[in-house]
Amino acid sequence: MGTAQAAAEPTVIHLNQVGCQFLESEHDINRGYTPMTADDCRKINADTGDKRLAEAKVLNLKPGRYVFRVSNQNVPYELGFWLRGDGLAARALLPSVSGGGLVTGKTQDYEIELKAGEYVYSCPLNPTPDYKLVVR
Repeated sequence: MGTAQAAAEPTVIHLNQVGCQFLESEHDINRGYTPMTADDCRKINADTGDKRLAEAKVLNLKPGRYVFRVSNQNVPYELGFWLRGDGLAARALLPSVSGGGLVTGKTQDYEIELKAGEYVYSCPLNPTPDYKLVVR
């Protein structure tokens, strides 16, 4: 008689949001932005977003199950998380996960099974740049 094997637990990826950015994506450099609204971040990103993305860390993962554990670190309004395929075709073909409800000091889990491909992740409510994630 065989024994049933439990599926492997998903790998947890911790991401901390501060004003207009994910810390880990920007090499743990807190830029010190203090937005009061999403419009403040839109203005900041218009001025600094391209340079920050060029320097940002690309998250490289293997296919499999993941939990993205996202925290709101003192941003004074509700945040969220959105992971999806990079580009229109990839967005249609690759899995995605999203949600809101991240009030100041809250942490929330977003579970997904990633397939090989190129993804981006961001917070549309903060908003942050679209950080790269590659699965191979």
